[in-house]
Amino acid sequence: MDDSRLAPILAVDELRALESRHAADGLMERAGAAAAAVAQAMLASSRGGRVVVLAGPGNNGGDGFVVARRLRAAYHDVDIVFRAEVARLPRDARAAHDAFVAAGGAAVREPPTQVPALVVDALFGVGLARPIGGADADLVAWANARGAPVLALDVPSGLDAATGALGPIAMRATATATFIALKPGLLTGEGPDAAGIVSVHTLGLDAELASVRGRRLDWPLVFALVGERLSRARRNVHKGTFGTLGILGGASGMTGAPILAGRAAMRCGAGKVRLGFIAASHPAVDWLAPELMLGSLAQAVDGASAIVAGPGMGTDDASANALRRAIDADVPLVLDADALNLVAASQSLAGAVRARRSATLATPHPAEAARLVGGSAASVQQDRLAAASAVADKLRASVVLKGAGSVLVHADGRFDINASGNPALASAGSGDVLAGMLGALLAQGLDTATALRAAVCLHGAAADRLVARGIGPLGVGASELCDAARELLNARA
Repeated sequence: MDDSRLAPILAVDELRALESRHAADGLMERAGAAAAAVAQAMLASSRGGRVVVLAGPGNNGGDGFVVARRLRAAYHDVDIVFRAEVARLPRDARAAHDAFVAAGGAAVREPPTQVPALVVDALFGVGLARPIGGADADLVAWANARGAPVLALDVPSGLDAATGALGPIAMRATATATFIALKPGLLTGEGPDAAGIVSVHTLGLDAELASVRGRRLDWPLVFALVGERLSRARRNVHKGTFGTLGILGGASGMTGAPILAGRAAMRCGAGKVRLGFIAASHPAVDWLAPELMLGSLAQAVDGASAIVAGPGMGTDDASANALRRAIDADVPLVLDADALNLVAASQSLAGAVRARRSATLATPHPAEAARLVGGSAASVQQDRLAAASAVADKLRASVVLKGAGSVLVHADGRFDINASGNPALASAGSGDVLAGMLGALLAQGLDTATALRAAVCLHGAAADRLVARGIGPLGVGASELCDAARELLNARA
């Protein structure tokens, strides 16, 4: 997939290298000007009022001084709260401070008692590597308690730009003006809730972003890249043209999971879908989708173009044997749910996965990822990109770590963070539906990276479509995603 149209995401090491190359290009002035324009747009609905800029001891504080100077020049009342030592500011931040003072501004040490029209958070940017404490923590608490809109510069103070982890003291922004490109922490974990509405200001460095490792997945752009490959424009086709997907799972008491995956796969275009159940006693037909072929494990594996293993699979010996059959098949394989738990518990199965010749894709949630690489779900959530990369390394697989801002890691070292979806997806069976979608796209011949990107983004977009129609987010069942996904895949401009 040509991803040049997808919004770039800068890993922090890439950002530092880029900033270093352009150290003499006046990036702080450009950043402050861009943020000041955002601030003025936010103030337009407030009919004026005082702006409070909270400036920290580093370059983020320097951005704040530029914002304050430009807002004053536009005749806004501005208080800039600055408690650090001027002499210890970095060079560019010191120049921004001095320009603010030369223009008639003066910093204060305490915020006003009245509620401002806008707070600008310029305390700490990308480089913060410690919890916020002391007087700075008091300023964050003050801003969060005012009830005024907050514009964060680059990232909200207290949010880890690399991981999306939120410190014990952190700013809750209404909007974030981020510079040069998106950062991972704005898009995953706690980032989306902390950052509010994110705007990106490239500061004239667009040409530098073509080769970055990360991209944001937005459904309209993803669909534009894959829609034609899934279209039914050619008439001389048959069911075999669009592949056969085998789905293995459904231990006793969990037979609904592979059925959900099968329904999703059928709605997403797989030519044939065969379900192989672990449970000896299982449904002979799905009366809501009688097109699905329900039968034995062997029937699901033999002749499959791609396989999904894991929905409702269980973790007993019969389940492990079924998983081994799927691993040994020389077709693309999606490992989901209990298949991942079985692999985590067995060095033999993990080794077999690593040795596969065909593509392997893994779809863990945080607890499953923790079982695979050690630690806890909480530790996985502290650095979701690192955890997804660790799973990919362990299994030699492409990986999506599910959750708010699902993180995708590809075999060539690229990564994506998905921007579609909403809390409607936080319901039982949602992961089974995603696995079925992914299997369907693989069965239709999409390459691994494209299928993973498209399935994850489509899954979220289906939830967004339902909510846009007034269905949910509360109370949406996983099966409702299937028809919405079909509509999206059939959409044409």
